[in-house]
Amino acid sequence: MSDELQDLGALIKSKQSDAVLGFEVNSLGELVMEVVPAALPKFIEFLRSNRSCKFSTLVDITAVDFPSAAKRFEVVYHFLSMYMNHRIRLKAMVAEDEVVPSICEVHPSANWFEREVFDMYGILFSDHPDMRRILTDYGFRGYPLRKDFPTTGYTECRYDEVAKRVVYEPVSLVQEYRQFDFMSPWEGAKYILPGDDKAEAK
Repeated sequence: MSDELQDLGALIKSKQSDAVLGFEVNSLGELVMEVVPAALPKFIEFLRSNRSCKFSTLVDITAVDFPSAAKRFEVVYHFLSMYMNHRIRLKAMVAEDEVVPSICEVHPSANWFEREVFDMYGILFSDHPDMRRILTDYGFRGYPLRKDFPTTGYTECRYDEVAKRVVYEPVSLVQEYRQFDFMSPWEGAKYILPGDDKAEAK
């Protein structure tokens, strides 16, 4: 299978040399290709229609955040060829202010995937039919899956008994003052867990 995917990767690269920056076959048996972001729609159309590929099923679109990188985000696409029993992963490196072309014209199912990536990471997709948040609330501030997003968020909502409605307020618990203790009781903890003092007394 690995040799077959290597051959497929070489074939795709030879036919789409302007779009493909490089490729490899990973340990999961997936063909992984780095693609120029601007070339994504035409390249994905090629993957779907070419007789040697037939990657007709869009499985997922997601992203990875690398805050210190020159191109901060890696937009990731997963496709499946049920005809050839192959999987392919496309990666496109994108700067924070860069817009990625939508692939909704090629795969209509990309609509909600791209909206989710926008909602979680703030990555915009050009020519998308409905580019708005999909998981967070109206007026939500920030992008939750960016690595610089605080785990507490910026606002909290609660039901106000006086106002008889849901109200939004700034988070009162500052992230820097939260106490985290990841010490396992089986790894030489220096404190006494509730109930342990009774066991020692016996």
